[in-house]
Amino acid sequence: MKLTRKNLKGSMVALVTPLRGGKVDEKALKRLLDFHLENETDVIVPCGTTGEATTMSHEEHKGVISFVTDYMKSKLPVICGAGSNCTEEAVPLLQHAKKKGADGVLIVTPYYNRPTQEGLYRHYEFLAKKVDIPIVVYNVPARTGVSIAPETVARLAKIPNIIGIKEASGSLEQASRIVSLCDLALISGEDSLTLPLLSIGATGVISVVANVAPKQEHDMVAAYLHGDIATARELHYELFELSKVLFIETNPIPVKTALAAMGMISGEMRLPLCEMKPENKKELLRALRKAGLIKK
Repeated sequence: MKLTRKNLKGSMVALVTPLRGGKVDEKALKRLLDFHLENETDVIVPCGTTGEATTMSHEEHKGVISFVTDYMKSKLPVICGAGSNCTEEAVPLLQHAKKKGADGVLIVTPYYNRPTQEGLYRHYEFLAKKVDIPIVVYNVPARTGVSIAPETVARLAKIPNIIGIKEASGSLEQASRIVSLCDLALISGEDSLTLPLLSIGATGVISVVANVAPKQEHDMVAAYLHGDIATARELHYELFELSKVLFIETNPIPVKTALAAMGMISGEMRLPLCEMKPENKKELLRALRKAGLIKK
């Protein structure tokens, strides 16, 4: 499936990377992918923030891209996280994603070095020209220390293979300005704001909540896109508590803990991430029971 600005839509899971004994657990990864196939997730997004890409070696990162794209071939589109705070360092990840047949790449704004708007533009322009693959820009200033301005997004929209933006600034004003300035697909990057973002023109979400409640997330987005606002609103409120409790500590700590409680993965993380505080874990498990995701 060739992803474009017109068909980039639906519930896209920001997939966790299961670990066991310090290594990627491919058996658990397959289990997760089957779970999403069964529950109507629209797009798989591995190796992003939720996938702990920043603590993977380059070989591990490429290995997860290879595993997911090979397994999902002809089943669901895959958009692979392929960002870096070093422009040149991102190139091999984009090239590998393209070689493996990924449907697109998700590229975060460079973190830590805090580039100017011109630097951000040139970063994406360079990568888009270097590798011909659909690109989704990822704006998450709370993580990176820099926010891409709507005017810069509008400049990038003139580059044909930049097809969308995952907007996780938490600002409806920012998102509205992007929609008003260009025709890139706007994708929610903030689970609790997905419904409001859909109302101003977003076409989907790259979701953390979809890791644990994929069918409900899919149904909420699908209902809205098909004009059933009442059902979308009802599902938004059903998912709202999960969308808050899964961020009670730094993502992906709570969602990996949740998936472990659901028997899907080991829950293992890499330093500097560590296990949840007991009181926060208790609150997470309470929410999971309330949602019917684990036994009472």
